[in-house]
Amino acid sequence: MIMIEPGTVQYPFSTSDFNDMPYRRMGRSGLQTSAIGLGTWKFGDPDSGDGSRTGEQDALAILDRAHALGVTFIDTANRYNAGTGNSERIIGSWLAVNPDKRRDIVLATKLFGGMDGFTPNHSGLGRLTIVESLAASLTRLQADWVDLLWFHGFDAHTPVQESMETVEDLVSRGAVHHLGVSNVTVEQLETYLSVADGLSRRARPVAVQNRFDPIRGELNPGVLDLCVAEGIAFVPYSPLAGGLLTDRYLDPARVGRGDRLYDEGTDIDQDQLAKVAEVGALAEQWGHTISQVSLAWLLTLDGMGSQIPTSSTLEQLEGNAAAGRIELTEEQNAALAALFGR
Repeated sequence: MIMIEPGTVQYPFSTSDFNDMPYRRMGRSGLQTSAIGLGTWKFGDPDSGDGSRTGEQDALAILDRAHALGVTFIDTANRYNAGTGNSERIIGSWLAVNPDKRRDIVLATKLFGGMDGFTPNHSGLGRLTIVESLAASLTRLQADWVDLLWFHGFDAHTPVQESMETVEDLVSRGAVHHLGVSNVTVEQLETYLSVADGLSRRARPVAVQNRFDPIRGELNPGVLDLCVAEGIAFVPYSPLAGGLLTDRYLDPARVGRGDRLYDEGTDIDQDQLAKVAEVGALAEQWGHTISQVSLAWLLTLDGMGSQIPTSSTLEQLEGNAAAGRIELTEEQNAALAALFGR
């Protein structure tokens, strides 16, 4: 029996936030995630040439601060950073020294692309691949389960029923709690839903992760609308347009080597830059950064789930986390909607 002395703080019966960070429900499921999560696709070993930007010590400090800020939805993938698994390993190192925080964290990883070997059975969504890929990810993550397992792509060569029955088995074993799908079209999402509804629904997707940002819009049009209709959370990747919706791009003269879009050789048209400048002017007027108002606006869209911007520094993390607590006025929201064309 737990004895509580008079005057001590007691646990609340329920709560809608953690460390002052609002949470939102993952679709119609019982899972709730921090409004602002943490994308970790650039956590790794930069000196090894794995393509990462944030080394282990800096990444561990970011994870420490993320928990303190209530940023507890941690998103990774087995193939991040040249298929090294380094992002998962860093998260695993953090969990190993913070076992008391595991239940606080909603941990998500992905599988589909070639990983952990070179045979045809080391990629795709066949039963063997899913089971062994998850086992390898859990080893790197030093975890017994993932709260959300993403299919990183659609496997046109494997029966969808085989893939989803495998996930149902993993859910029954407690190795996976929920399924999400990524990089899908409307037709592909409809296929997943149709198959899931014919099974026990333990593997019915609760979330979709597709590219979506205020500047470029939706990469696969119609998926967000389908998510709204089906009660699925839409969790966009690259919500800040690959870094375009940051203060750095308010002055194109500052952009150079080290900036993601510059390094990738992305062609940024003048109309996009002009829109970024307009959003930046509004953000300054309202006392926020362009990143913060962009993330806050995305959170107002129907069907929109948590945002998972990448944070390569503590400063970026703290700025992004603040967006989760911003409540835009009707006038502010309308002004942004007009700029973003929605």
